[in-house]
Amino acid sequence: RASTERKLRRFQSVESGANNVVFIRTRGIEPENLVHHILKDMHTTKKKKTRVILRMLPVSGTCKAFMEDMKKYTETFFEPWFKAPNKGTFQIVYKARNNSHMSREEVIKELAGIVGSLNPENKVDLNNPQYTIVVEIIKNVCCLSVVKDYVLFRKYNLQEVVKSNKEDAQQKPSNVTEEKNSKVVKPEVEEEEEENSKEVKQENK
Repeated sequence: RASTERKLRRFQSVESGANNVVFIRTRGIEPENLVHHILKDMHTTKKKKTRVILRMLPVSGTCKAFMEDMKKYTETFFEPWFKAPNKGTFQIVYKARNNSHMSREEVIKELAGIVGSLNPENKVDLNNPQYTIVVEIIKNVCCLSVVKDYVLFRKYNLQEVVKSNKEDAQQKPSNVTEEKNSKVVKPEVEEEEEENSKEVKQENK
């Protein structure tokens, strides 16, 4: 019974395998929409609502943290945002924890190439992109998400987004629509992917 109750919880903590990183698995909620809503509210109200969480990032999909696995996975994963007729400007941000075999430059180059192959009209914009591809490597797992308003929301930093800035008046948060097809998020490499589960990753100070 206890196991069933845990499975039915709307939010459930999952071991991340890295210090100061917490995964929250969600049920029936798109993590991109949830995190964007929280940040949009904090950006608008300028009210600080947490003391210990530094950043909050949605995780929409995972794969093994090896270049060939990542290339194969992202060819499909990127389609909702970048496959023709869809298009947009983008940047790629990369961070690795407890992993030394991945190359930041190689990952960014290969993933940017895949985005370009889906639609040649997708263009890199490092100043104010429509989409930011977030690549987080934890041990041998690659966590992926595609987010909006990454620059406006201070790299999804909950401490910084509440601070006033003159540039904010010139930008308005995007409207985020729900994706119907849920992707799987698993922090453990050995286990197979599960259906209808998502996670939000939080970084503590």
